[in-house]
Amino acid sequence: MRIAVIQMSPGAEKGRNIAQARALLEQMLASQTVDLVVFPEMWTCLGGTRAQKFAAAEAFPVPGEVGQEAYEFIRQAAMQYGLYIHGGSIGELEGDRIFNTSIVFSPDGKELGRYRKIHLFDISTPDGQGYRESAVFGAGEQVVTVEILGMKVGLAICYDLRFPELFLELRRKGAEVIVLPAAFTLQTGKDHWEILLRARAIETQCWVAAAACTGMHTAGDGEARYTYGHSLIVDPWGHVVAKASDGPGWAIMTVDSALTAKIRADMPVLEHRKLA
Repeated sequence: MRIAVIQMSPGAEKGRNIAQARALLEQMLASQTVDLVVFPEMWTCLGGTRAQKFAAAEAFPVPGEVGQEAYEFIRQAAMQYGLYIHGGSIGELEGDRIFNTSIVFSPDGKELGRYRKIHLFDISTPDGQGYRESAVFGAGEQVVTVEILGMKVGLAICYDLRFPELFLELRRKGAEVIVLPAAFTLQTGKDHWEILLRARAIETQCWVAAAACTGMHTAGDGEARYTYGHSLIVDPWGHVVAKASDGPGWAIMTVDSALTAKIRADMPVLEHRKLA
């Protein structure tokens, strides 16, 4: 399975963000052949006010029915290009709440799965900026995998990266690849992003494909916020095998199942595990 992680620089304007996603996808596919494309976290509306986030969020349809703008962009692109597309994450509107939700489509436009981000980003970064994701978003509860080309693919989002128990559960559910869309802050990303991704790959002996946001966006209070970027793919031994440059772009790598099997056979850590 050949995976592409798309790196975007989104803001709060949904239409402009969808146009950027479409342009990057077209540019990448003009010179590359891939099986799975992954977009970053909350790329349809990053930053902005609470009202803007709710306006950009979409009520997801029953699988098989027509959805709203971003949902349909992802679904239609999967069918148009004959690809599996992991839609990163977008705001899912349910009643008076929003969830930070990933959706995955097959080349025939079938929805394969949905994952709501479990761990919400309520922290203060070293520069004093505060983030309170729970003020807008609800938390998910379900651990989710989907099957793509005969491989189990585990789903996680951004801050989930700091909770290895989720990744262990994905491995136990049979994941060979774990996909993580993100909008990691510059302050945390420069110190922790690559280290944590490599650690999760080593611990689970999974390929980890992480699509990130990059650049500046504006928070609801008008404050400038910066995301770290550096979208990358890590192999099950913990090597970074593909990485995006600064700015919008992509990184691509082919998953080698034989390498995964050898690493797991030579060092069967899941069988050796003594504690939960």
